[in-house]
Amino acid sequence: MAQTGKRDDPFSAFNFLVEIDSVIVAGFSEVGGLDTTTDPIEYRNGNENTTVRKLPGLSKYSNITLKRGYTNSLELWLWRKRVIDGKTLRVSGSIVLLNEARDEALRWNFREGWPTKWTGPAMNAKNNEVAIESLEIAVEHIELEE
Repeated sequence: MAQTGKRDDPFSAFNFLVEIDSVIVAGFSEVGGLDTTTDPIEYRNGNENTTVRKLPGLSKYSNITLKRGYTNSLELWLWRKRVIDGKTLRVSGSIVLLNEARDEALRWNFREGWPTKWTGPAMNAKNNEVAIESLEIAVEHIELEE
């Protein structure tokens, strides 16, 4: 008889929290931009006619995009306005993926984040949708906590 092991289901993408400076700031409907790339540097030795070596170059981190239903809370706009006014406030934060019991499963930490773009809601009298605001945060580092 075959032995069954522990089932390892993937986590649901809708069950997450956003923390900025260790405070849960709001309920967001969407988070994107948790990615990193490293540019390759091509190098060729003079004695190698057909081979190009590829060395790791600079690592880059994409902007994190947060989307939520528009409310009376002006916190995100006021943070963006500080950058516009030349008083940039850099923060650290986390995107926390929860399991079905709403316990922390995975945590992506970012640092030196500041809002590079804020987008207000698109309004259309023919739609029956929630007004959404979007905030793009430039970050200098993202890591998946082990």
